[in-house]
Amino acid sequence: MTNYLKFYDDERYLLEDVGPRFRATGTIEPADFYMILIWKAERAKNTHKARLTKKAGSFKSAVSQIASSLHQTSEQDSRLQILMRGWGFYIPTATAILTILYPEEFTVYDVRVCGEVGCDHKPCREYSPRLWDDYKRFREAVISKAPAGLSLRDKDRFLVGRSFRLDVEKDCKD
Repeated sequence: MTNYLKFYDDERYLLEDVGPRFRATGTIEPADFYMILIWKAERAKNTHKARLTKKAGSFKSAVSQIASSLHQTSEQDSRLQILMRGWGFYIPTATAILTILYPEEFTVYDVRVCGEVGCDHKPCREYSPRLWDDYKRFREAVISKAPAGLSLRDKDRFLVGRSFRLDVEKDCKD
């Protein structure tokens, strides 16, 4: 019997089950990849699914090809390039996918976090060496602007949480 409770906390499931399974086997179930898309931006999940299906003939085939390509390369910049150039993801979604699959190496390029670390949020679709350099600077800013001793994922959560809370406090002022 499937334990459906694990799907309630999607980020936890993705980080504790999907990511480790991918790193061990090089595979991702289509439903799990779809959950990553939902986790990043539910409003765009069907747009992504349709684009991937059109490119690969089926969503299942696209997910299989993506997983295989990512698993076969060890270079971080190549992984980002695969998702952006090869599959048409913008940097926020590409880094969300990579954050789940490689949480020690990637953090989500997010508008809130950009604001917290003082980076201009440019959600571009075109991969370039300059984009990679900008992303590395962004990741370093995330590391340096959040408290020491946290994992990269928790640093990201801290910055998103701070941004959210400060916005709420600002909105509640009389």
